[in-house]
Amino acid sequence: MQDPIASHLLTAIAVISLAALLIAAGAVLISWAVSRLYRACRHRLGAGRPVPPGQPPIAAAKEPERPDWHTMPLDRVAAALASDPSGGLTQAEAAARRQRFGPNRLAEAPARSPWLLFFSQFKSVLILVLMAASALAAFVGDLQDGAVILVVILINALLGFYQEFQAEKSLAALKKMLALQTEVRRDGRSQSLAADLLVPGDVVMLKAGDKIPADGRILCAHALEVDESSLTGESLPVAKQSQALASISLPLAERSNMLYMNNAVTRGRAEMIVTETGMATEIGKLAGLLAQSEDAATPLQRQLDGLGKRMAAIALSVIGLLFTVNLLRGEELLQTAFTSIALAVASIPEGLPTVVTVTLALGLHRMARQHAIVKRLAAVETLGCTTVICTDKTGTLTLNEMTARSVFYQGRNFRVTGSGYRPDGEIRPADGEKAPSDLSRLLLPLVLCNNSHVRENRALGDPMEAALLVLAAKGDIDNEEIAFQWPRLAELPFDAAHKFMATFHRQDEKIRLFIKGAPEVLIRMCRFAAGEEGEPMPMRPEALLAQNERMAETGLRVIGVAERTLLLHDFEHEGDLFQYIEDLTFLGLIGLMDPPRQEARQAIRLCHRAGIRIKMITGDQKITASAIAKELGLSGRVIEGSELAALDDRSLSALIDGIAVFARTAPEQKVRIIQALKAEGHIVAMTGDGVNDAPALKTADIGIAMGITGTHVAKEAATMVLADDNFATIVRAVREGRVIYENMVKFIRFQLSTNIGAILTVASAPLLALPLPFSAVQLLWINIIMDGPPAMSLGIDPCRDGTMSEPPRATEARILSWRRFGNLFAYGLTMAVGTLGVLYHDLLNGDEAHAKTLAFTTFVLFQVFNVFNARSERETAFNEQFFANKMLWLSILGVVILQFIATHWPPAQLIFRTTELSLSDWLTAGGVAASVLVLEEMRKLLRKAVSFFRSGKL
Repeated sequence: MQDPIASHLLTAIAVISLAALLIAAGAVLISWAVSRLYRACRHRLGAGRPVPPGQPPIAAAKEPERPDWHTMPLDRVAAALASDPSGGLTQAEAAARRQRFGPNRLAEAPARSPWLLFFSQFKSVLILVLMAASALAAFVGDLQDGAVILVVILINALLGFYQEFQAEKSLAALKKMLALQTEVRRDGRSQSLAADLLVPGDVVMLKAGDKIPADGRILCAHALEVDESSLTGESLPVAKQSQALASISLPLAERSNMLYMNNAVTRGRAEMIVTETGMATEIGKLAGLLAQSEDAATPLQRQLDGLGKRMAAIALSVIGLLFTVNLLRGEELLQTAFTSIALAVASIPEGLPTVVTVTLALGLHRMARQHAIVKRLAAVETLGCTTVICTDKTGTLTLNEMTARSVFYQGRNFRVTGSGYRPDGEIRPADGEKAPSDLSRLLLPLVLCNNSHVRENRALGDPMEAALLVLAAKGDIDNEEIAFQWPRLAELPFDAAHKFMATFHRQDEKIRLFIKGAPEVLIRMCRFAAGEEGEPMPMRPEALLAQNERMAETGLRVIGVAERTLLLHDFEHEGDLFQYIEDLTFLGLIGLMDPPRQEARQAIRLCHRAGIRIKMITGDQKITASAIAKELGLSGRVIEGSELAALDDRSLSALIDGIAVFARTAPEQKVRIIQALKAEGHIVAMTGDGVNDAPALKTADIGIAMGITGTHVAKEAATMVLADDNFATIVRAVREGRVIYENMVKFIRFQLSTNIGAILTVASAPLLALPLPFSAVQLLWINIIMDGPPAMSLGIDPCRDGTMSEPPRATEARILSWRRFGNLFAYGLTMAVGTLGVLYHDLLNGDEAHAKTLAFTTFVLFQVFNVFNARSERETAFNEQFFANKMLWLSILGVVILQFIATHWPPAQLIFRTTELSLSDWLTAGGVAASVLVLEEMRKLLRKAVSFFRSGKL
């Protein structure tokens, strides 16, 4: 008879726990409804800048009529923004505008509260069925079992909550990795200011290397070039100027007098007046596209959800059948109810959610140590079944370091060794002959017609110009000495309109003009009188254009170099400099390329070996993209965005597998590519760092953003962030994902075989006129405590050989296939026969408590031997990895010790209703339990022998 105080205490625990679970369920439903309402309102109103105080929401959400800033004269721009370009805003006005427009940052999804994160742990089908079993136990009066079940549920929820809360904290720390500061003119003086404090009308000063903090119109520019690859996908810097443009409908890439948030200045300096901040910027518009995509369930989540539903269906069917049969046999209603509770507990793998959470969390932490931060636990596994990785080129597959690769001079080709901004290379004739002594004539203009610098093997300024400085250094040119000896008198900056840059230098009583630019432009301005004195290359224009074409076809960005000598008295440096750009002497061609990362090339080879396809998506032109793909080892068709636009969805799906490179793509086309791949059944991973990658990152099964160079929007859209920006980390993530999935299959096989054995044992006992061998608490002890540690140790089993030499598993492959279920049923049948046999044999002695304790211990020891069956599905368990997992052996030792405590410690005996066992009892239980491993090893040996005989190798 139960103690009254203990009974009341257990009743209170059960009532409080049930109330907490009801509150949790209500909170989950409310949060779901609120989130659906929020998404509906957001979709209806649109994303934009915060609503100013006192302004109706609809007016704020509606897209405002914005001035065409790029077509307006500067005085009108300043007037429209009520700003003084010479003095900037006052602090008071800036504060008022910040109240009106809000902070200059992109909108972020609100973080889930800890309570909501905790309540979300109760959405699993398995947990809901277990909650029903607890309620049933309390209803029929078994408060102790009901309370224990609720405690197990709460422990599982707390564990899942802790792991996901830690993952969200890691992401929050990553967001604070960089704090952008910018130089602003306020109250007539310059000051450094946090970028999120900017408002429309602020005057910002920028120089080479600065990140642009907001959208703005250029007030003045000096040799300004900007890297807009994160917005437009074009990897080469674009020239900027301050004059108003005529056309209103110009695309962003051609608005040369505008600067856009999150791009970077690569050369020159400028002053800009801020026109848009926060979500009203162009990058903010792209960020708004992300709200239209829903997070899809991962393959693992879908499989586990399906598995839980199937197990619940099986459980309900068996329980209903047994309940009906027992009632028809005249069993008491209360006893039948207790039997049903025991079956419900036996049939549900309660430990499965816990072990899945822990295993994924362990994988998350291993990935974090390898510089990959995962935002969702289940996403760790998704990479393991990835069939396609779509990746951006610039900065992801390549170094984002322009390097000179080829030189054409005096009719000969030269090869340039080395890479990046390190001068540890040389210029070698392609024909193997000795280089000409006057190679310096070609290299001299590369130093003088240049505004960049190289410091400590890093480019300061335009990457292409820095590559030319390195090329000159490889030709033994002292850049600093040459610049000192040849003072610059004037400059014509590069402009997209004329496609060249020219500088003028004094040499005694002469002026030397050096010019570099597009070869086809320079060739038209050169003279080609073959054999004339001073003509270094007696080639016709047609031959030079053909050579330019040949170099471009190899993926090189080709620039031409020319010169001209003027008399000092004929030169006016304050006059029209364009009048001197004629009668040039053509010197040669330089071919440059942004080299691929060495580790990316190796990673792609590993992906191909693992059956994973790589598709490069870039904004570069087709020829350049094709050459980079060839160097990286990518083979397949190359198409441009214009060709992609001409394909309908069906045609694209038919061709998608054969395409390796997508060039000149727009952001919406990247999304379309991902959707076509997913429609063909692929599990798609997308890597990228730019804003133009963000919608595709969100659409992909798993998006992978770069943590260092990646934009804020890309990191928000991605599922995983690479802290080291290393493409090779993705391969390690793929390997980790495959290992995690294999280990999950191991412990799922282990736990389900235990559940099948428990179902068969509990269901068969009444049919054989035997007492129930386990109580509901004992079954929980088996499924959570006895199964949990070995199952979790299976989750960290080491990677087996050949993991990355196999193709990805089929997306439709089930964790519980019929063949696998057959094996698990055989294990469960062995456990049931052995446990009931021990129970029946010991009942002959007349001590039911002792017999049930011995059967309980036998079933626990079955799991000790069954764990080795789970480790190896086809090969013998006694392989080279038998002792590799130390945690497995420690968990087995822990299980044996805990079971000894459950049967021999008096307080535990009261909870589990057990009695002491003798040494012979333990040996009997161990000997019977070992049969599950012995029989499985015999089956594997027989199968191997049959396969050997069928192969005809005897």
